[in-house]
Amino acid sequence: MSLIANVIGTGAALCSMTSFVPQIAKIVRERDATSVSLRMYAVTVTGFCLWTAYGVMIGSWPVAASNIVCLALSATVLALKWRFSRAA
Repeated sequence: MSLIANVIGTGAALCSMTSFVPQIAKIVRERDATSVSLRMYAVTVTGFCLWTAYGVMIGSWPVAASNIVCLALSATVLALKWRFSRAA
């Protein structure tokens, strides 16, 4: 794979992984997840599970690893949504 492709892939993975951090920080800070779509995050978590499986099946550790991180972060948002929805 070319250097350019690796740089683009790394940039895409970093953007995907860091995109969840502001949402998690906001939910934790405000202790409110009413604005989070339960269905959207359920689909997102499912998608990252499938991407992780795909990465493992094709033997691509960068695909699998970046999607495991995204899965953990999106699952955190989903868990916080569940937690703060039940508390209300």
